[in-house]
Amino acid sequence: MSSKSKGTKAERELLHLFWAKEWATIRSAGSGSMKYPGPDLIASNKARVLAIECKSTKKNKQYLEEYDIKQLKDFCDIFGAEPWFAVRFSRKDWLFLSIEDIEKTETGYVIDSKVAERRGLLIDELIKT
Repeated sequence: MSSKSKGTKAERELLHLFWAKEWATIRSAGSGSMKYPGPDLIASNKARVLAIECKSTKKNKQYLEEYDIKQLKDFCDIFGAEPWFAVRFSRKDWLFLSIEDIEKTETGYVIDSKVAERRGLLIDELIKT
C-alpha cells in the first residue's frame, strides 16, 4: 500500500470516528496538493469548527514542515476554525494536538510520541472542550 493510500485510509478512519460522535465531518481530497490552504478534515457540531491535519506513523516521531503549520494556520484564520493536528502512532489511539503543543525544531516541527501522550487529547476530550 502506498503512503498516499495509507494517509487516505487514516483520514477516512478519523472521519468515521467523528461521525460516530455526531460531528459532521468532510474530507478534503488532495488537501496538501492545492495552491490554496486546506486541511485534511473539517468537523463541526454547530458550536465549534475544527480544521484537522491527519498524520499516521509507525515511528515514534512525526516530522512536519513549516509549510504544514502555515497552511493550517492560514486556512483557520480565513475560515474561522480551530487548528488541530491528529496523530496516531503505531496502532495507538488518535491524539489531537494544538499547534502550540508541537515542538519547533531547527528545520521544522516534530511530534514526539511521548510528548503527544502527555499533551495530546483523545477524541472524547477534544470534542467536549
